[in-house]
Amino acid sequence: MPSNFALKTMNTAHRALLKVSCGKLGNDFSGMPSIELVTIGRKSGRPHAVMLTAPIVDGDAYVVVASRGGDPQHPAWLHNVRDNPDVQVSVRSGPRQPMTARIANAEERAELWPRVIAAQKVYAGYQKKTTREIPLVLLTPKPASAN
Repeated sequence: MPSNFALKTMNTAHRALLKVSCGKLGNDFSGMPSIELVTIGRKSGRPHAVMLTAPIVDGDAYVVVASRGGDPQHPAWLHNVRDNPDVQVSVRSGPRQPMTARIANAEERAELWPRVIAAQKVYAGYQKKTTREIPLVLLTPKPASAN
């Protein structure tokens, strides 16, 4: 399982790659768009940004996987979206957009998980590494009037 240090290092390296390449590298990984998810810290109240990938894209909605590489703990960003679903999302280095994050319920996850695995088999391996059920998070745009 990746340590917090390793995860932060990977996020920093991803951001550096995007910056030095002027967004030409690092916007896609294995066919998945890269996403910067900005949450509000549930304890600190400060914004926190994390780089993720989206194995499912449905128009302007995205599904991200709270896998943390198969770690037994949920990623911090998942706890943040549980407490405050108002997030900002940048897709492929684009402008940040206000979105709502919602953890998929059991029925939604049952439908979406096979699609996630079909898109990226690595997630099946992550699920085998842990006893927790890896949550899926749906990111949907806020209506224009809600901005």
